[in-house]
Amino acid sequence: MSIRKQAISNVAGRPAPPKGPGRDKLISEIYGEDVFNIKTMKDYLPKPVYKKLLDTIRKGAVIDDSIADDVANAMKRWAVSKGASHYTHWFQPLTGSTAEKHDSFIEPDSEGGVMMNFSGKNLIQGEPDASSFPSGGIRATFEARGYTAWDPTSPAFIKRDDRGATLCIPTAFCSYTGEALDKKTPLLRSIQAVSEQAKRVLKCFGEKIDGTVVATLGPEQEYFLVDKELFMARPDLVQTGRTLFGNVPPKHQQLDDHYFGAIKTRVLNFMSDVDQELWRLGIPAKTRHNEVSPAQFEIAPVFEDLNLAVDHNMLVMETLRKVADRHGLACLLHEKPFAGVNGSGKHNNWSLGSPSGNLLDPGKNPHENAKFLTFLCAVIKAVDTHADLLRAAVSGAGNDHRLGANEAPPAIISIFLGEQLTDVIEQLEKGPAKSAKSGGVMRIGVDTLPDLPRDATDRNRTSPFAFTGNKFEFRAVGSTQSCASPNIVLNTIVAEALDEIATALEKVKKADFNSALQKILQGIVKKHKRVIFNGDNYTDAWKKEAAKRGLPNLINTLEAIEALKTTKAKKLFEKYGVLNARELESRYEVFSENYSTTIMIEGNLALEMAMTMMLPAAINQQSAIAANIKALEDIGVKVGIKEQKIVLEKIGKLVGNLCAASDKLEKALAKEDSVKTIAAMNNLREAGDGLEKLVDDERWPLPKYGELLFVY
Repeated sequence: MSIRKQAISNVAGRPAPPKGPGRDKLISEIYGEDVFNIKTMKDYLPKPVYKKLLDTIRKGAVIDDSIADDVANAMKRWAVSKGASHYTHWFQPLTGSTAEKHDSFIEPDSEGGVMMNFSGKNLIQGEPDASSFPSGGIRATFEARGYTAWDPTSPAFIKRDDRGATLCIPTAFCSYTGEALDKKTPLLRSIQAVSEQAKRVLKCFGEKIDGTVVATLGPEQEYFLVDKELFMARPDLVQTGRTLFGNVPPKHQQLDDHYFGAIKTRVLNFMSDVDQELWRLGIPAKTRHNEVSPAQFEIAPVFEDLNLAVDHNMLVMETLRKVADRHGLACLLHEKPFAGVNGSGKHNNWSLGSPSGNLLDPGKNPHENAKFLTFLCAVIKAVDTHADLLRAAVSGAGNDHRLGANEAPPAIISIFLGEQLTDVIEQLEKGPAKSAKSGGVMRIGVDTLPDLPRDATDRNRTSPFAFTGNKFEFRAVGSTQSCASPNIVLNTIVAEALDEIATALEKVKKADFNSALQKILQGIVKKHKRVIFNGDNYTDAWKKEAAKRGLPNLINTLEAIEALKTTKAKKLFEKYGVLNARELESRYEVFSENYSTTIMIEGNLALEMAMTMMLPAAINQQSAIAANIKALEDIGVKVGIKEQKIVLEKIGKLVGNLCAASDKLEKALAKEDSVKTIAAMNNLREAGDGLEKLVDDERWPLPKYGELLFVY
């Protein structure tokens, strides 16, 4: 029996997964139990130390170095009580994933034993090898020194394994010369920048903020699950996260029967264990459901402070993979694991909040809510001015397969506001807004069902940047991407827009404030309303209309990341201290190299699979058919021979195409030409997928889509 057939056979006989941790406890008992959160700090820290640390966490006060030893000692005692033997500085290099180096707490004593020790110095600073991570030229191989620095605004947590536990301390990562080598450092800088500018605007409205304006995030996470044995029989899934070959089965997502459907027991068991693990880490997992494609699912959390939400989303992805493996499944986070069905994204729900409330909440009368309209116009101005940077922030080889398909917004960045706010904005352009449309009540027509309040506007799932009640949903983020990059851009461009508004308002006398604000907002609407589009973003008509409006349409990664090299981008990020010119240039180099390397890996693997798996299967099939034809001719049977020869010719033609495409791919790979490599891979796939339909099912070496999407 082939590996493929054996894998399929094994799925049905697999025993139930082991019981997950904490399943028999109440959620309130396990929630946050593996986090050194504020409640735990209060229990373990001296009161003066706790107060100083709380000021840093909640008000953005500078961390007091004098409390480091006390915090470290408390953190160690708590971690050891949880079974931890090691600690690590947990950081987010430019690989797009997380990194960690474990050190034990042990320190030999003078009597041949050990003590458990963890100092303030160990807490505050670590030293990983900076030259071994992507740096875009900031660090050379012989320049190894880099530092990790404790981020007190994101709580330490315990990561468990089958043999013990490790204390993880969220940290920033920088080079010996001070440049940011990670995603957290510029994210924290951007959060600070947008907070400072938002406070200036609020001060103009008479609101004084003690602390910070908080950027918040709720990242929805889509993913696929496939059986692990089938996954292991697909070299492309194992090495690249996506299928380089394969045809959609006769039935896939066209009946729309998977979306929000009843969750299979095996998957629900997996989801339950995921929730338990996330809750222990203080991650507020809220929603779980089937997504559109078979084998596709989604998890979504409650909103949190942006920095913490980004850290938590990285842990969500890690947990999904870890728990899937425990259940005999493989979690696919690639944006397009399967051609022909929906890919996966990460809806980036972003907002701003002050002590007085959500700054993007329109309230019952948005036309009278001057503060809301000011922040709304700032976002409109920011997105229109820097649409190219937002597109660059979600670029990547994986996302190139997804953007513009029916499950994702196009590469053209536009804003959906809905009928109510669009009407208010149009009024604002002409003069003071005097009214706002109401959603009213929806009567269903069944006596036993209640009347339902109707929202003032519908949703638009085709828009890349949609207003959804009290937040903006940036839908173009890829499922495997860190949320840090798009939010670094979003925070910084909104900071710039708020800065310009605040600068203008600060020059205005109190008596002239309303008229001056009206003029500023009118000017923004007139100049930037072109980015507002409430229609179907998938249509060709919109592409033409967007071109008329002058909106950029950056189709692929290599086009998109050119935005990082512009003078406009350099001035923006340097002005607000988010990225200096060298750091910004390094991001371009890292993203460019990552894209090219990804394409080269996929190309080489596609070539190997075609030559060592598909071609032998096809030749074997040719031989079998040819032998059968000869045997029939030898005994004088003529019926069906002509038809078999036609099939044989089809296979022969596809084999020829496969070999020709392989030759072109090999030459493109030798030249490291990404564009030609992609074209050759597409031709190779076309030939390979054609052979899959003609080669005997018993001979075909790769698990097919029908098995991957439905056998789990």
